[in-house]
Amino acid sequence: MKIIARCHPKLETLLPKPVLAASSLPEWFKAMPTKVSAETLGGEEIRTAKHCVPFIDAFSSGLLLPLATDLYVKDGELSWDWDPPILEDAAISRSPIGIHVPEQGEGAPFNTSKALIIKFMNFWTLEVSEGWDLLFVHPLNRPDLPFNTLSGRVDCSSFKHGYVHFPAILADGFEGTIAAGTPVAQVIPVPKSPVEIDIGTMTSGEIEENRLLQEALQLETGVYRKRIKQ
Repeated sequence: MKIIARCHPKLETLLPKPVLAASSLPEWFKAMPTKVSAETLGGEEIRTAKHCVPFIDAFSSGLLLPLATDLYVKDGELSWDWDPPILEDAAISRSPIGIHVPEQGEGAPFNTSKALIIKFMNFWTLEVSEGWDLLFVHPLNRPDLPFNTLSGRVDCSSFKHGYVHFPAILADGFEGTIAAGTPVAQVIPVPKSPVEIDIGTMTSGEIEENRLLQEALQLETGVYRKRIKQ
C-alpha cells in the first residue's frame, strides 16, 4: 500500500514532511523503561507497555501529518510567525489553522463553554489506490498532545487532488508552543469493502485452542510477536 503525498512546489522547502508513523515514535515512549518494580505487587519486576506489540503497532500504523509552523497559545489566543508565499495559482489559506465557531459543535459532548475548536490546515494532498479510503485520527496513544484531533474518513482515491484538514479540540487551559512538525493527525489506509460479522459460539476445538493460547501467554514471553511473524 502506498500513500502519495504532494504539496505546491513553492511550499516544498517550508513544510515539514509527512512521515511514516513507524519512524516517528514519541520521545517519551523511547525513554520508557522496559521493566519496572511494581510496588502494588510487592516489588515484583514487571514489563511495561514498551513490550506491548499491539500498542507499538498502533503507534506505527500509516502516516503522521505535521503542523506546518510553530503555534503559540497564550491567554486564550493563538498566533504564529509564518509568512508563506502567496500562491496565485492555488486556492488554499496561508494560515496554519482555522477556527470553527461553537455552533458547529451544537449537541456534541466536546462543545463546552471552554472548548476551543480549531482546524489544523493541511498543505499536502493525499492519494491512495482505488478500493481504499484514508482514516484520519488523533495520533494514536498520544494523550500527551495538547489537543484532540477529531476523526474522519475520506475517499482519497476520488478526492486525490483536494486537501483534508483536521478539526481539533484544544486542551482546556493549555498555554505554550505547539512546535512545527508536531503530528496533528495519523493517516491509516482502510479498505472500502463493507465489514461483515459472524457471531456465534466456539466449537470444542476452538475452546481447546483458546485455552492453550491463554496458557502460553501466561507462561511465555513474546507469544503474540512469535505467532504473528509466522
